[in-house]
Amino acid sequence: MIPVAEFKQFTEQQPAFKVLKPWWDVLAEYLTVAMLMIGVFGCTLQNRVSLYSPGCPGTHSLHHAGVELRNSPASASQVLELKVTQDKIICLPSHESRENISEAPCQQLLPQGLSEQMGGLRELSGLKNNLDLQQYSFINQLCYETALHWYAKYFPYLVVIHTLIFMVCTSFWFKFPGTSSKIEHFISILGKCFDSPWTTRALSEVSGENHKSPASGRATVTTVTTTGAGSGKVGESEKEKVLIEPEKVVTEPPAVTLLDKKEGEQAKALFEKVKKFRVHVEEGDILHSMYIRQTVLKVCKFFAILVYNLVYVEKISFLVACRVETSEITGYASFCCNHTKAHLFSKLAFCYISFVCVYGITCLYTLYWLFHRPLKEYSFRSVREETGMNDIPDVKNDFAFMLHLIDQYDSLYSKRFAVFLSEVSESRLKQLNLNHEWTPEKLRQKLQRNTRGRLELSLCMLPGLPDTVFELSEVEALRLEAICDISFPPGLSQLVNLQELSLLHSPARLPFSSQIFLRDRLKVICVKFEELREVPLWVFGLRGLEELHLEGLFPPEMARGATLESLRELKQLKVLSLRSNAGKVPASVADVAGHLQRLSLHNDGARLLALNSLKKLTVLRELELVACGLERIPHAIFSLGALQELDLKDNHLRSIEEILSFQHCRKLVTLRLWHNQIAYVPEHVRKLRGLEQLYLSHNKLETLPTQLGQCFGLRLLDVSHNGLRSLPPELGLLQSLQHLALSYNALESLPDELFYCHKLRTLLLGYNHLTQFSPHVAALHALSRLELKGNRLETLPEELGACKGLKKSGLLVEDTLYEGLPAEVREKMEEE
Repeated sequence: MIPVAEFKQFTEQQPAFKVLKPWWDVLAEYLTVAMLMIGVFGCTLQNRVSLYSPGCPGTHSLHHAGVELRNSPASASQVLELKVTQDKIICLPSHESRENISEAPCQQLLPQGLSEQMGGLRELSGLKNNLDLQQYSFINQLCYETALHWYAKYFPYLVVIHTLIFMVCTSFWFKFPGTSSKIEHFISILGKCFDSPWTTRALSEVSGENHKSPASGRATVTTVTTTGAGSGKVGESEKEKVLIEPEKVVTEPPAVTLLDKKEGEQAKALFEKVKKFRVHVEEGDILHSMYIRQTVLKVCKFFAILVYNLVYVEKISFLVACRVETSEITGYASFCCNHTKAHLFSKLAFCYISFVCVYGITCLYTLYWLFHRPLKEYSFRSVREETGMNDIPDVKNDFAFMLHLIDQYDSLYSKRFAVFLSEVSESRLKQLNLNHEWTPEKLRQKLQRNTRGRLELSLCMLPGLPDTVFELSEVEALRLEAICDISFPPGLSQLVNLQELSLLHSPARLPFSSQIFLRDRLKVICVKFEELREVPLWVFGLRGLEELHLEGLFPPEMARGATLESLRELKQLKVLSLRSNAGKVPASVADVAGHLQRLSLHNDGARLLALNSLKKLTVLRELELVACGLERIPHAIFSLGALQELDLKDNHLRSIEEILSFQHCRKLVTLRLWHNQIAYVPEHVRKLRGLEQLYLSHNKLETLPTQLGQCFGLRLLDVSHNGLRSLPPELGLLQSLQHLALSYNALESLPDELFYCHKLRTLLLGYNHLTQFSPHVAALHALSRLELKGNRLETLPEELGACKGLKKSGLLVEDTLYEGLPAEVREKMEEE
């Protein structure tokens, strides 16, 4: 006997896999279970074992069949043996003479009914065949093997084998290594997406957006009420509906906003899993092809089983004629046999064929579905229309095929799964997580004053911009660095004190309502990107802007043209800073020529060739041309009559003979020529009588001209990091000099005239070759900072005590030299 539990492993599937079983697969599964039960039932009947006592009724049946049992000691054992083995076929010898043996000894019984056959047998009752029980058993077995048709013998086993093949064909793609891993991964993700609280929240928010609007809700109530008044009276149910529906609109959204931080992080991880799984599965179509192959195999198997079962089903006969050459043993060669299970097997066979036909119809329908629909493409158009998430992408290949199968099970799965394909939904989730992480209290701890004195909030490398930022109305400057896809919400209007905005590698979208808010309010904006064409266009429409700082490269094909967007809307722009690789000054600078006061061009070493457009900047006060590859001072600069400060840092200047032309810039007070390769300063530097600050550090100067002492207005002179060996005594004429930097040179001594500069406050002489320091330093009463570190001094003059403004914190010298000063001098310097 074959227990049914042995077949459980063939029919048992994980409950989660049911979502990938359309209705025809479910129907086919039940059909295979029914067919398996038919086979198992038939096998059980063929192999049943029964025990009977020697006096059981079965003994009498043999007597009725004309079998005579001899009263011998072996009779009891033979009867017991008969009851244990139970023959599958029962044969009786034919009494026809040997000469009249027909081709079918049982043929005369076939046309008659079963009752007549049994009656005929009863008429033969009492005939003696002279055969004992052992001979009957032998004949039964022999005829079973030779006369009974193989289909009638093995029908139950064939049913079981065919059914198992059908089961394997149906579930093979769930077990095949190339497909099972994808299916299991997909089922796992699908279940998590379906049960995720974020799915419910996202769909509820969309539903709320489609149906919720305070104004529209009130309008609906008014309309219904008015209509009711016009019609005379309104039913109670209608009145309740009018009152209840607005409450739903108000109360439902807060219920779905409850999403704790842990659930938000889990939903975020699901988004990443869905992205990676989609990329992996959309690359191939192994699931689709495997499903087609197993379906085609089932169809072929169906036709083969149907054909041969219809052909051989008639071979299951109740009466079987048997002809065997056993006359020497039994005295008979022809037998008429009764197949005891034929009647039941024939009914089971017709039932089995019926199930196979229904099964085949489902397989044929499956083929029709596979080849008459584009299953390698899946469109979320209906989901987009229903949910309002218009960015849900369509999918293809195996990903699309699995979604088609899910739709046959329940389309709600694909709808809830689509939430995790939407970038809008992902951005909303990120926003929610950000709001949980960055509370207003935490953001207030990051507030600090920037260099312009404004209260600044700086956020760096966040996945988005928290909505809680817009609750800090006291923020005056907002700095956003390395934050992707910023979209300013309407809540931006709450930052009523915002005047400065910095976007550093942070693309930002600004709705029109927010543009109106910032247009006249924003004063300073700093924008930095890899390329300048990434700068948002709304930046150039902020008409209240006073400072614009742009940093980014022009594409190679645009570097020579260096074209910026029009600056005509920036009517109040006073400061323009551009750090790029421009080949010329952008022509759009002329749009602000009438009011631009400061222009800064940092070119990062790229050579700036065309500078003629600078002549239009008639009111320009400050000009920076940093790292522009300049070898000479551009002549266009000398036309800037209002210029007060000029910075030519980090260029390739070797000669500054053009310095004479600066006398046309009568308002020039600051000249920075540092970080160049200048070898000497021409003597007509004396023409710059109004110059107050001169920066010549990090050059190759070895001497200074004596005429430099005629720049009587000079207050700051920086010639550090050069190769100066001596100083001209004429520097003592600079009575306005307050800051003198001579560090990192090769000075061995200082002229005494230098100490005539009584207003000197800062004197930097570090890292030279000085061996002694003049006691005339006592004349520098205003001196507050003195650097002597890195020289060859052995002692310090005690006259340092006469420098009333010099304290220990302002004296930069080796500790040993400081300890060598008299105690009273040190005490005086250490006084606060």
